Amino acid sequence: MRRVEHVMGFPVSLRVDDADVPERAADAVFAWLREADARFSPFRPDSEVSRLDRGEVTGPSAGLRDVLALCEEYRAATGGAFDVRLPGRGLDPCAVVKGWSVQKAAGLLTAAGARRFCLNAGGDVVAAGGPWRVGVRHPDHAGRLCTVLEVADAAVATSARYERGDHIVDGRTGRPATGLLSMTVVAPTLTEADTVATAAFALGAEGVEWAASREGCEVFAVDADRRVFRTAGLPVAA
Repeated sequence: MRRVEHVMGFPVSLRVDDADVPERAADAVFAWLREADARFSPFRPDSEVSRLDRGEVTGPSAGLRDVLALCEEYRAATGGAFDVRLPGRGLDPCAVVKGWSVQKAAGLLTAAGARRFCLNAGGDVVAAGGPWRVGVRHPDHAGRLCTVLEVADAAVATSARYERGDHIVDGRTGRPATGLLSMTVVAPTLTEADTVATAAFALGAEGVEWAASREGCEVFAVDADRRVFRTAGLPVAA
């Protein structure tokens, strides 16, 4: 089974290698991602996030409570570098919502009996079974790779400046985080991989050691001086 749809502002591709998984499992994945976008996008004025930010929601849903709890966990863990409530800006939990919602979509596939699949959401990947090969883009050259990872039952996420410019802000200073060019994290879930990658990027150069210290996380990073850092357990393809 293979499917590609545009959801949450980026392409989402799904490949399922199990022959006995019904097509409706893919339908459920994309229906959930569309629902998550409608509920949690700060760019939709009628979303739950936007209504909460305007004070129109007094009791957030269980899903939004989970997202906000993760946001606070990482704000505290980074000393405020990662912050979804920046001064002068509305509530923007996208850095948590993407990985969290895609991981839940992967859970739907597992519940439907899928054992070997790859769910790629704008370059961030949940890989079940495997091994799967995941390329890490060169921060300066779109057509080149820095490395290729080989993962099984894991997730890979990258935060970088090459697609959206200096869009990640250090909440401690209110200025764009520019200490890193790219930060790739391999973790057991995309919730962790995506949030750790963004939080580490917000920390700047010190984010490399911080991300590497997180339990279950392996790191590949390129700093602003184009120095490359990788943890010993990074699953680099042979």
